[in-house]
Amino acid sequence: MTPQQKKLVRAARRARTRAYAPFSRFRVGAAVETRRGRIYAGCNVESATYGLTLCAERVALFSAVAAGERAFRRIAVVADTNRLTPPCGACRQIIWELCGDAEVILANLKGKARIERSRRLLPDPFDASLL
Repeated sequence: MTPQQKKLVRAARRARTRAYAPFSRFRVGAAVETRRGRIYAGCNVESATYGLTLCAERVALFSAVAAGERAFRRIAVVADTNRLTPPCGACRQIIWELCGDAEVILANLKGKARIERSRRLLPDPFDASLL
């Protein structure tokens, strides 16, 4: 990984420590890098009704959008699992809509990492071009 990719993974790891996951205990951190090099982090935030739970990827991206960002280079997702954890379907859709075919870095706490493209994670995506 490049130094910038490693920096993004570190930001996602730090965000993971702030996750609010009292029900599942499955803490996830994410960080998104803008085309200008700014980093926005997010963590999963659970609700007792589960359907209102937000994933770390969406929290990071929505924070960046709320700050006025619109152009993204890559996103990192970190979980404490042996097998690298990819984004859920809803997050894949949001990543596609906001980031296009961006890098998606999957990493765990043991130092394992893999880089994917969002097009591979969400083939034949639905977006505004179909409206």
